[in-house]
Amino acid sequence: MSATSRTPLRSNRSRATLLAAVAAASALTLSACSSGGTSGGGGDTNFVMGKDGISTAKKGERADAPDLSGTTVDGKQLDVDADFKGKIVVVNVWGSWCAPCRAEAPNLETVYKALGPKGVQFVGINTRDAKTSNAAAFEKQYGVTFPSLYDPTGKLMLRFKKGTLNPQAIPSTLVIDREGKIAARSLAALSEDKLRKMIDPVLAEK
Repeated sequence: MSATSRTPLRSNRSRATLLAAVAAASALTLSACSSGGTSGGGGDTNFVMGKDGISTAKKGERADAPDLSGTTVDGKQLDVDADFKGKIVVVNVWGSWCAPCRAEAPNLETVYKALGPKGVQFVGINTRDAKTSNAAAFEKQYGVTFPSLYDPTGKLMLRFKKGTLNPQAIPSTLVIDREGKIAARSLAALSEDKLRKMIDPVLAEK
C-alpha cells in the first residue's frame, strides 16, 4: 500500500477519535448551564443527596478521585494529587460560555481566599472552550486566581467512575478530602453559603 493510500485512513481514524471524544463530552454535559441534575443516592451507591441539592458520601464510603493532571489555562503543568497532597481540594467544572459559571465565579474566589490558609485548594476544569484565550479572559474578568486545567473535549470528566460523585453538568463542584476521596458534589451554581456548607464538614474531619 502506498503512502498516499494510507494517509486518508490515518486521517479518518484521527477524525473518528476526535468525534468520539466530543460526543462523550457532550453526553456528559447534556445538563450544561442548567440548574443542575437530580442524581442522588440509591441502589448500590454510597452517597445521598440532601434537599439543598448537595450529594455527600460518608468517610470510609467515598470513591477515589481520578488522576486530574494536565496543562492549565495559562500553559503550566498541574497534577492535583501530587501538587496538593494532603489538602482538601475543591474542583469546579466550568466554561466561559456558561451563564451560571459566571454567576458563581466570584463566590468561588471569595471562599478560596478565605479557606486557602486552612489547607483548602481550589482547582478548575475548563471544558468546551475552543481556545484557552476565552478561558483566560473569563478568569481575568471575574478575578479568578486559582488554577484551571484546560479540558476542551471533556477527557478529564470521563475519568470519574460512573455511580460515584462524578461531574454530570456544567457547572459541577466536587470536594475531595485530604485522602484524595470524593466527599461531596453539587450540580448547580453555588452561593458562598452553599459552598461553605459543602466544605466545612470535610474541613472539620480529623
